[in-house]
Amino acid sequence: MKKIIAFTFCAVASSVVLATLPPLSPEAQEAANLAKAKTAYGDRVGAYQLCQSQNRVADKYRMSGTPAPAACVAPPPFVAPVAAAAAPAAAPAK
Repeated sequence: MKKIIAFTFCAVASSVVLATLPPLSPEAQEAANLAKAKTAYGDRVGAYQLCQSQNRVADKYRMSGTPAPAACVAPPPFVAPVAAAAAPAAAPAK
């Protein structure tokens, strides 16, 4: 019973703390977007490498007369995401 009460208290306390966090600064948001893009690119590279290894194994066990495994498509080189357009210049005073 004590464990359930302690768990409930910790869950409520952590939700209150997380709810009061301020929004990310623009620099931190850009860093988070870059990290997300790098992770997605790493996933694509990993999928490509997995495809290549699966094709090598399939070629070893392929019987004559069966079609070759599908070709793997290499991911394009990593390109960092473009930062959001800079704040528009202030309109000139008239």
